[in-house]
Amino acid sequence: MESGSQMQTSAKMSGLQKRILAVLMLGTMMSAVDTTIVLLAIPQITNALGTNLATSIWVIIAYLLVIAILTTQLGRVGDIFGRGKMFNLGFMVFTVGSILCGASGFIGGFLGISAGIYLLIAFRVLQGIGGAMLQANSGAIIADTFERHHRGKAFGYVALGWNVGSMLGIVLGGVLTTFAGWPYIFYINLPIGAVALWYGLRYIKDNEHKNEQLDLKGMAVLSAMLMLITLGGTEIVSQGATSLNIAMIIIGFIMLPVFVIIERRVKFPTVDFAVFKNRILAASMLAALFQGLGYLAVVFIVIMYLQGVRGLTPLDASLLLIPGYVLSGFTGPYMGRLSDKLGARVLATVGILLMLATVILYVFFLTANTSYYLIVLATVISGIGASMFFPANSSAVMANVQGNAFGSASGLLRMMSNIGTLGSYIITITVASLAVSSKVAFSVFIGTSDLSGNISTEFLGGIQAVFIISAMILVIAALLSVLRGKEQRHQWPNQADGATSSNHAAQ
Repeated sequence: MESGSQMQTSAKMSGLQKRILAVLMLGTMMSAVDTTIVLLAIPQITNALGTNLATSIWVIIAYLLVIAILTTQLGRVGDIFGRGKMFNLGFMVFTVGSILCGASGFIGGFLGISAGIYLLIAFRVLQGIGGAMLQANSGAIIADTFERHHRGKAFGYVALGWNVGSMLGIVLGGVLTTFAGWPYIFYINLPIGAVALWYGLRYIKDNEHKNEQLDLKGMAVLSAMLMLITLGGTEIVSQGATSLNIAMIIIGFIMLPVFVIIERRVKFPTVDFAVFKNRILAASMLAALFQGLGYLAVVFIVIMYLQGVRGLTPLDASLLLIPGYVLSGFTGPYMGRLSDKLGARVLATVGILLMLATVILYVFFLTANTSYYLIVLATVISGIGASMFFPANSSAVMANVQGNAFGSASGLLRMMSNIGTLGSYIITITVASLAVSSKVAFSVFIGTSDLSGNISTEFLGGIQAVFIISAMILVIAALLSVLRGKEQRHQWPNQADGATSSNHAAQ
């Protein structure tokens, strides 16, 4: 075990570690930007490409779906062929996909007036593949680069990149859509991707390769399961609760036990259920899933409330959310360092409870005339919660991985979080759409009209159920976070080999 002076010395990041961390932050920022920036441009994309809203919604869904499916397997690919290669390739694929997304309308002009939207969706799939490469391997690269008891600090800085990217996505989405046009929300990734790729090729090197195999059967079943649930949920927005839509959702959930059976029989599963024998790992993974399910679409629906019910422009609506993202970005690194000393349980749990408090505020106080100061207060509270939860929870996973399977663990964590994000979006649009007419649902979710009177009341009644369900899910996430147990991470030896002794188990 290290002496106190050694621990203090190793707490300072080397120049190489700082450069690697900067590249990881850029990769995270790019992925975060495109999670939020597209939302504000959907109305303009719909009009420019001559399509309908039911189709253009898949510009958002396709990106989330691909990332949710591929993160675990691409993390394993990084274990096998090298995380540096996969991460840098992710920059290339993401940047090329962004350029093609921006040019999809131009390309579609040669193929037919309706071809542009389908090209855009296809290129968003390509962009999602690049984003999955970045997300699946970033956590593993942190584990390769930093000692166990200093990874929380590193994850805190990565969380800063995510919050800056989310903030930029919201602001740039409003600015670029208003003053430049929707293609530029994708072209903005070109300079970021070029700089990040240059630094990534220079500083991020490969790990020791592992002899594993991909789980193609498991990934196919997982893909079909998520696709059916997603397709059924999104179709409810435009068609209502038809027998076909309900059947797709039911079949999707029925495939879950089939997926579990396959995963227990293959040698290298997509989801290694043996991981869940470790209480800290199991609770941390499930907490990420339920936190995503319970909260990540709340911001989406608040943006739609501000644009639809309150009649704000995309830019004005986004400005109300900036304080929370700024505060979260600046406090994230500090919370990450604190999690290295205290362990994940306290910080992650308090973070979820703050998000829960935000949802409760919306349940009781969100009306057609709610003060904008309440919206700002709610985003600040949730921003602090996010800065506590994400770095603490991520570092808990990476600190308790057995052996050197950092890529698989990082991919599994991202898959859980991304499935939560996708599921949160589906829950939101499904529940709210069932409570209102299709016309009102489109107007609110896409923000194409100024809602008022009875329409406004109808929408608020619909999303009330969404917030209540979100609060219930966040309660489950908080319980899981508490049940992970207490860590003594500050006493751990200075190693990055992924071994976990019995002294590190949950108490």
